[in-house]
Formats: sequence, structure tokens, C-alpha cells
Amino acid sequence: MLQESQHIIDFFKSLQDDICQQIESIDTGFQFHQDKWERDGGGGGRTRIFKGDIIEKGGVNFSAVSGKMPEKIASSLDLPENEFLATGVSIVLHPRNPFVPIIHMNVRYFETSVGKWWFGGGIDLTPHYVQEADAQFFHQMLKDVCDNHNSAYYPKFKTWADDYFFVRHRNETRGIGGIFFDQLQDENKSKLELFEFVKDVGNQFMPIYSELLQRNKDRLYNESQVHWQRMRRGRYVEFNLVWDRGTKFGLDTNGRTESILMSLPPLASWEYDYQTIENSPENLTLSFLKKGIDWVSKV
Repeated sequence: MLQESQHIIDFFKSLQDDICQQIESIDTGFQFHQDKWERDGGGGGRTRIFKGDIIEKGGVNFSAVSGKMPEKIASSLDLPENEFLATGVSIVLHPRNPFVPIIHMNVRYFETSVGKWWFGGGIDLTPHYVQEADAQFFHQMLKDVCDNHNSAYYPKFKTWADDYFFVRHRNETRGIGGIFFDQLQDENKSKLELFEFVKDVGNQFMPIYSELLQRNKDRLYNESQVHWQRMRRGRYVEFNLVWDRGTKFGLDTNGRTESILMSLPPLASWEYDYQTIENSPENLTLSFLKKGIDWVSKV
């Protein structure tokens, strides 16, 4: 099983390398740390954590874990006892400047020894301050990559992202969404064709984020805006620890805890019954944290 999927594993490793190199070329204060780790049940990965003048905390993780499928996972997938392989790349960047958004990407592949396989992943954006032109650019870029493979993908995967990245206990979306897909199969496309789509999603990450960085990284900000940034980071933490299935899957498969939780920001805040001022930029941002906004045609 592992040998047959080696080309997928190799791409994910090269994607991690390429993204790290591009971030280093953009962020002049780049400081980098790597942990290579092995999973007791089989496989392992490379966790790369960094910070710089632009990125306060970032992580680009690669993993390829395999072995006997944990009973809890097999039961949730309605599968008999079997072997599994899960491989992919996961990225989260927390910027210093409150006007630069948090970005997350995950691209992954999963297969079992009983013949089940699928791809998953997506890219989503969590601005501390929602800027409509940036949101339109972000969604247009995702629509373009989806349309190159299937015109039905973007509306379907955008809706999926709106639903997935919803903080139910707050009744708000984590950010402005993006695209999200899981257990992706398409009766009109081969595994190789679906893999090409996943590769294109992965390769779109840096063109998207480089543009958003250039637009916003030099904007002036004050302590009040940093305070708001940390409040929004707190909501980000709430989603990842309460609702995110990837976090739960990693912990349920005895993954490396430090790597699983690398997505959390360096500093976050919570205040009891925090309220924004009416008609403030912070209040405007909250008004955008809802499902179903057509960002492509909004601006």
C-alpha cells in the first residue's frame, strides 16, 4: 500500500519544502526549527515551526503515518479492522500585523487496506479585520483553481467550508471561509486527475498569501488593534479545540501532540462578555462572519 502511494507522499514532502523556502524569502527575520518524528504505530513526519518579522508564529507540517487503524477511527468510518495510510501537509500562519489575515491550508490523502481511499483538504482565511477587496481576491483565486478542474467544485466546496468552519457555540464563522472538501471522489475523474486538483490547491497557497502580505504587511496599527487581534485569535483557538475534526483525528490516531497543536497562536485573549462598539471596524468585521456571502461578486 505504501509503495503504491509513494508519489503522493513525495509531492507532499516537496510542497512542504517549497512553501517553507518561499516564506523564508519573504520574511527577512525568518527563524526556523524542525522536528523529525516517528509514530509508534508506523510512519512519521517533519514539523517545521518558524517566526519572523512578518509571521509571529507559523507552522508547515508534513506527515505520512500508517499501520493498524485505531478501532475508534474504523468504527466512525464504518470499516472493518484494517491497515491505513494518511499523508498530507498542514499549514497555519499567524501574522504580527492585525491587518494581515491568518491563513490555513491542508491537503491530504487517506487509504485503507480494504480498498477505500480519498483526498481531502482546502484553504481558508481568517482576517482579524475583514477587508472586502482582499476577500474577493481570495475567493476568486480559489474559484479559478476549482474551475480548472470542475465548475461545480467551487460552489460546493465553498458551502462546505462555510458549514465546516462554523463556531456553533458563538454562532459565527471562523473567518471568511474558502474551500473545504473531504473524502473526495468523482465518478468522472480518476485518482490521478483528483490528485492533480489537490496539487493545484496546494500550489495556489503561496501566490494567494504573498499577495495578501504585500497588500497589508506595512500598514500601521496600534495596541487597541493588537488587542482585537488577540480576541479573534481566541475564537480561532475555540474552533480548533472544540470542533476541528483534524485535531480530533490526530489525537485519536496517537499523533504527535506538539505537531497537532502547532496551529494555535502564540498569544490569544478571552474577556468575559466582550462587546464591540457599534459602527466600529471591529463591529463591521463581526457582521461579515456568517455563511453564504458571495465574495466573488460582492466587490
